[in-house]
Amino acid sequence: MNTLKPWRVARFDVWINPVFDERLSQEPSIALDVVKRLGDDARTSAVLRAAHVYQITAAKDELPLQWHATQQLLEKCPQLLCVSSTGAGYDTVDVDACTAAGVAVVSQIGGNAPAVAEMALGLMLAVSRRIVESDRKLRTERGFARESLMGHDIGGKVLGLVGIGHAGAHTAKLARAFGMQVVAVDPLLSDAQIRERGAEPVSWATLAQTADIVSLHCPRDASTLGLFNAERFAAMKKGALFISTARGGIHDELALAQALRSGHLAGAGLDVWQEEPPALDHPLLALANVVATFHTAGVSHEGRHNVASMAANQLIDLLRGERPARLVNPEVWETFARRRARALAELELTAAA
Repeated sequence: MNTLKPWRVARFDVWINPVFDERLSQEPSIALDVVKRLGDDARTSAVLRAAHVYQITAAKDELPLQWHATQQLLEKCPQLLCVSSTGAGYDTVDVDACTAAGVAVVSQIGGNAPAVAEMALGLMLAVSRRIVESDRKLRTERGFARESLMGHDIGGKVLGLVGIGHAGAHTAKLARAFGMQVVAVDPLLSDAQIRERGAEPVSWATLAQTADIVSLHCPRDASTLGLFNAERFAAMKKGALFISTARGGIHDELALAQALRSGHLAGAGLDVWQEEPPALDHPLLALANVVATFHTAGVSHEGRHNVASMAANQLIDLLRGERPARLVNPEVWETFARRRARALAELELTAAA
């Protein structure tokens, strides 16, 4: 009798903490295939057609569009049972198409929340205390006064959080340690839940009028695309700071640049962009009061280890038939379970042949 043909997991050769591969290698029923993003499309297509799990990068501009988990790709991958995002988001995955195909979608939400929260506070400090401006000036000029780089403390200021999930709640905790007053808007949570996570629930209008710093921690979806447009920036408190470690596309970049150039907003700290990385001539990169990073909020050694370990363990449990804790499309579970049972029966039949 042959040994049981293993479940097959496929991923691209984008960087992932080694703990992912190491953990899967300890499972005799799972085989991992690593394919190239570029240059070997025939093998990539063959591997994905045979895969039961597709471990996909969450960064939309890191992966060619043809390998995003769209309906077109799913139609070519009849064995696929699960698409697993490498991070908290899943911008490379068409969740509705996956649900229609009976494919479970899982994310690693919460795994890098502490890292994202630390970056959010770091951006607030960098912009408010003009740390990056001071660094640049000290490297290139002499004869200026320290007072020309005078910034503001964040202690005692009002922080307005847009979204208070895992990263937002961690950010609220750190902000309170700095002596900030934290308010939040989150349409997915009740007032009691917002308070439990460390913020006072307020309306959009109150947040805009009172927050000295607005920080985005909401997902990118149909309800949040373009959420911060020219009108919303204009409604913000004059002299406020805008911070985003969420996703590109939630704020209108050109409208933000105009709000900064006009002096209505005093500065911005941006980790996410509509196109990543943004073009070198992007108008926001030309402004001294913008601190820009390359979607690295969750990219700490600890954050990347956490999400890779979480992903591996979640996939192992899922292939054993256990419902994952971070299932993005819970409505698919019964269909997924039936498809998994059929696939397992086919594997066992093949092994017995």
